[in-house]
Amino acid sequence: MLRKRGIMSLSQRQLALLLIAPGLSLVAVLFLYPLCFSLVSAFTGPEGGFSLQAFRKAFELYSGDILFTIVIVVTSCALTALAAVAIAGTLTLDENPWVVGTLRALYRWPLFIPFIVAAQCMRTFLAKNGLMNNTFVSLGLIEPLQAVSYLDWRGIIITFVWKQTPFVALLLAGALASLDRATLEAGRNLGASRLRVLIELALPQAMPTLLVALVLTFVTMLSVLSVPMMVAGSQPTMLTVDMAFRINAYGDYATANALGVITYLISAGAAVLYLRHGMAKESAP
Repeated sequence: MLRKRGIMSLSQRQLALLLIAPGLSLVAVLFLYPLCFSLVSAFTGPEGGFSLQAFRKAFELYSGDILFTIVIVVTSCALTALAAVAIAGTLTLDENPWVVGTLRALYRWPLFIPFIVAAQCMRTFLAKNGLMNNTFVSLGLIEPLQAVSYLDWRGIIITFVWKQTPFVALLLAGALASLDRATLEAGRNLGASRLRVLIELALPQAMPTLLVALVLTFVTMLSVLSVPMMVAGSQPTMLTVDMAFRINAYGDYATANALGVITYLISAGAAVLYLRHGMAKESAP
């Protein structure tokens, strides 16, 4: 009986392995192998031995772009967080059904638009003769000669914030909706404004969800190629454009992979900050 039970449990383990084998194979082929190849190539010199030459070249040529990428992504994440908090707070605490219904119907639209489509939309919206400036001119807010193109670092930030705010707001709104309404109503009964209830009562309880959404947004922004390439083609630019340029123009996979490793480290830094925050919160009395 015990032997038969052992055979059955063993077959169940084998069946479980067979069920997850396709997923593991895809992860290994599409993620683990490119990751290992990038790491090996980045630390391999022209002679085939261990070398940091690719990293020295990457920092010599693209140190400004590394700093530019960090500033753009951090700024975009901060503005995305502010916009998401405003939207989620309005959906959760606002008492006007028309405002809540209209906002709920509109704020999710950019969530389903690919980044390359969003970049093309912003090219026609933020250009000097684009829709935004033409609208301002037609309303008499600016003169035609005062129109300025936003197809630079500002356009990248605007595109990132517009594209990622629905994702963060959707997660945050769900977290706020799951909170105990009695606590929020108690704050309102004691005379606190909706803004104070949101900042001091609701947002601290939903902070883990907000941090998870921002980490995912941070990593997503780091990996986007179409937005910095299409919206702002001038220097400085983001690391994804530099990696594509090193491969397409020079076939320099070593430097491109070194830039990729730097991107991994930046992403890992964001993840470590989130994990340290979570561990500090759990260890707090």
